[in-house]
Amino acid sequence: MIHHFGFVVSDFVRSMPLYDACLLPLGIKRTETDLDWAIYAPESGMPFIWIGSEIPSYWKSSHQAGQAPFHFALSAQSREAVDRFYSQALEYGAEDNGPPGPRTGYGQYYSAYILDLDGNNIEATFREA
Repeated sequence: MIHHFGFVVSDFVRSMPLYDACLLPLGIKRTETDLDWAIYAPESGMPFIWIGSEIPSYWKSSHQAGQAPFHFALSAQSREAVDRFYSQALEYGAEDNGPPGPRTGYGQYYSAYILDLDGNNIEATFREA
């Protein structure tokens, strides 16, 4: 369904270690890097996430990183992967926005929420049977 997703951070060099660490337990690795952006993807290569401080050509001049924080959730393969995502994110400067635990809503799931260095709400979630 989703081909790729991209977002701008205010300081890519500062954000890169956070994303390197917290995405790895979810099977998502940095696969390509330039001076001010990187692509993160699972082994299959798709879908991928573009993260950088380079300003996209399709942005309006009034757009700024972190001015309209967003939320997105990434699939985890286990509760342990969710736990590692959360602990790695906090270790690299993210803020707690909901510790790992069972959630209800659209089915039963186990999730953790962090705010990245620009205030974006990133979730790791494991759907339970």
